[in-house]
Order: sequence, then C-alpha cells, then structure tokens
Amino acid sequence: MSGSSSGRVASVDPDRDEWDVVVVGGGAAGENAAQYASQFSGLSTVIIENELLGGECSYWACMPSKGMLRPVELLSAARALPGVRELVGDRPLDAAAVLGRRDVIVKNHDDGSQVAWAVGAGIDVVRGNARLTRPRSLRVTHADGTVRAITARHAVVLATGSRAAIPPVPGLAPARPWTSRDVTNMHDIPGSVLIMGGGVVACEAATWLAALGAEVTVVEMSDRLLGRNEPFVGALLGERFAGTGVTVHLSTTVASVERAEVNAAGTGRLHGGPLTVTLASGETLRVDELVVAVGRRANSDGLGLEEVGLPGTGFVGVDDQFEVLGVAGRWLYAVGDVCGRSLLTHMGKYQARIAGEVIAARAQGVPLETVPYNRHTDLADHGLVPQVTFTDPEIGSVGLTEQQARDAGLDVETVEYDLAGLSGTYVLRDDYLGRAKLVLDRAADVVVGATFMGAGVAELTHSAAMAVAARVPISVLWHVVPSYPTVSEAWLRLLEALHADRTKRRSASLVAAR
Repeated sequence: MSGSSSGRVASVDPDRDEWDVVVVGGGAAGENAAQYASQFSGLSTVIIENELLGGECSYWACMPSKGMLRPVELLSAARALPGVRELVGDRPLDAAAVLGRRDVIVKNHDDGSQVAWAVGAGIDVVRGNARLTRPRSLRVTHADGTVRAITARHAVVLATGSRAAIPPVPGLAPARPWTSRDVTNMHDIPGSVLIMGGGVVACEAATWLAALGAEVTVVEMSDRLLGRNEPFVGALLGERFAGTGVTVHLSTTVASVERAEVNAAGTGRLHGGPLTVTLASGETLRVDELVVAVGRRANSDGLGLEEVGLPGTGFVGVDDQFEVLGVAGRWLYAVGDVCGRSLLTHMGKYQARIAGEVIAARAQGVPLETVPYNRHTDLADHGLVPQVTFTDPEIGSVGLTEQQARDAGLDVETVEYDLAGLSGTYVLRDDYLGRAKLVLDRAADVVVGATFMGAGVAELTHSAAMAVAARVPISVLWHVVPSYPTVSEAWLRLLEALHADRTKRRSASLVAAR
C-alpha cells in the first residue's frame, strides 16, 4: 500500500477492542454507514479497511474513469463548434497530461485525506482483513501478520464491495487480462485492445481508450450495447463508436484466448505480449491487451459468513433496512455492491444512509419510521435507480424501461423526442446526437422511467429522478417551466409530443365511435 495506508490504525481512541458499530469496508458505502450511524447518536464507530479508505470509487472506478472521460467530452465538443474547431483541428488528446491529471484525481493512491476526514468525524480506522468469528465479533489480521479481536456492541455493517468477474473462457485467466482496475489506472496505452462486454464499464472504457489512440474492439454477447437501457441507446452509441473507429461485434463471445508471454508488471501495465483471441464465430483477432468487463462478483468470500449461518460466497441478501437476511438478532447489515441490489456508488451511499440511521435508531430504542418516503426504508432500489453512463454522448436514465414496465404489468404509455431539435442542443454543438424517452404508467398518469442520451444530459438525470421518485403527475409537470435555451427543454418537448399523441388518439376514438 502507498501513502497512509501502511499504518495499522488511525483512531480517536486507538487503545480499544470494542465499538458500538463496526463497518467492514471503507469505500463510499462504508464511510457513509459509519457517519450516519454515529453523527447524531453518540455511537462509536470504526471502519476496518484492507486497502485504501475511499474504496473502489475513489481510486479504481468512478473518479479515475470520469477524470479520463472529461477531456474526451471537451475535445469532442470543441471539434463540433466553429471558432474552436479551427484551433483544435485533428490534434489528439495529450495522453500523458490526461493520465497525469487522473493520478492527481486519485491522489496517487494516498488515502491520507480520507483518513483525516474519518478521524475528524470521530470515526476510527483500522487496517487489516476482517473475518466474522461469531455474532458481533470479528478477527482482524493486519499486514504484518498480527491479529486482534474486535467486538461490536450493536451492529456490524458489511460494505466490502465487488470485483471484476473473470468468466471461464479457455486461456483467459492464465493470460492475466486487464480488469476495470487496470483500464482506469493504465500507465501503458495499448496499441490495440479487445474489450469483453458491452455494458457501462466496457463502453466507457472504449470511449477513453479510443480517444487516447488505441485501436478498440468491443465483443458483446447480446444483440446490442448497453442492453439494460432502452434499445435506442445501444443503436446510437454504436453509430458514434463507428464514427470514432471502435469496432463492435454483437451477438458473439470470446471462445478462447492465448498469450505466450505473461508477466506481473502491475496494475495498468501491459501484462505480457500480444494475445490471440478467437471469437465464437471463428474469427481470430490479435491485440496488445484484453479488458474483461462482463460483470462483478461480491467481495464476500473470506468474511466468515459461514460462521453466522450464511453461505460463504456470493451477494448477501438484505431487507429494506439492509439487515442481512437469515441472521437473527438485528446486528448484521450489508450495503453497497456486496448486497447485490444496485452496483452503483450513489446507490451504495443511499443504502448506507438508511442502514446507518436504522442502526442508530435501534441502538437508542427509537421506533423506525413507517410513513411513506421515510428515512428508514429503501425505496429507490425498487424501480427508481438513476444512472449516468459517461460515454460520448452521455446517457442518463432512471426508473423502468418500457420493457420492464410492461413486465411489471403496468398500463404503459411512451413518448420519444429527437434532442437534436432543441434550441439548447443546437447551441451546444453542430452535430448533436441524442434522444429522450419517457415511460408512463397510464393509469396513474405519472412517469415511471426516463432515458436521455446526448451531450449535457448527465445533469438532466436528477430532474428525471425527482419526477419518477415523487410520482409527479403529468398535469403538474406541465407547469415545471424549463429555462431557455437549455437541454432541460427536452421535458417540454416530450410533454408536447405526449399531448399530441393523446389528442390524436382521442380524435381517432371519436371518429371510430361515430
């Protein structure tokens, strides 16, 4: 470990072996769970972390990836604007500068500022690997091999996250492929790279790799990119990829991988010589590196879950207070990726806020809130999850897709709009590519899902999340006036299109009735 991660403990009170709340895992979810459990309750808390405080998001996922995608976005926008285009020309990104800024964003893997925040908030930090030994008790093994026992008076929170899954493709694991950690922390830019997968991690990585000069091939087993989104998303992104030189193979898989020279150069370095990749179609590709982005596995193995009657691996099931299912006594909770609900940093933090407040309330004997939209119950994981994919163009979505809404038995109504027709997007760039779609529950006349794709939609996603979560009636949305000229004008155009569709249907019904 680098930076301050080498120490065993950073504490308000280091000479103790018992806390009210013990949080295993110091990523964003773990930090929030510790904070919310203690900030108003007086409960003592400790975070046990075996790597860097701040976790995957801060050092190996959200922050470094967005740090590399922002220059891509700006260069793309500059090339689409007369007056700026002439200055930029065909110049590529300065790869060294982009990676250098990425290193600043991840603080060169020094978590000193994160530790300072925790200690300043009254949260202790212990370095090491934690394992449950019995209810409310854990064994922590430090980097130097020493072991200590730690007890939680009230609760243990599991917030250990997830890691990239490596599928059982012949030759893949021995070839030491890159995972998300390598591609977000790359120091060697491959001349050519194959990405297994067509989801968020794969598509974002393809975006910055291509912009940094790599020849990129994406191999996706389904028939479209970003298959969890509305179908138009994958189609439009495929168009943009084709324009930037990214090759996409859909409805196929990697059958085998061969790499004659393999090394242990470290994260973000080429892990050996060229790879020969054979696709299920029989086509053979030769690339400098391979990135696996086909899913995640829970970091639950080694936690000692079997000591408290649970399976020793896999995602940990929880209820809507994030109490672990199958464990009596209301002492074990799980938040973030490890509970398998929504593998997104902002959702892990949301879950942690709920779990922390539930723990504090129960410790103080305060009844949990039961009114709608209370602070003690998870609602957002049930069809309200927002997400932004930072490709070029961006994709923002929240709630249900049309197919998900139909599968849920809703009376579905939809409306779509080409965002290139907005004044706000015309001002943004000359070649605007984007689309928006709302999914409505016709019976309730509310939006249950929204998808926006185009430059500038990332910040638009939150307005959609509010509309969906609050179940704002369409009649009310008519009076939410968008500023002009902005991308948020999409809301007005969608509502106008919806009104036009409804008027046509009513007219057709009247004609038919005559």
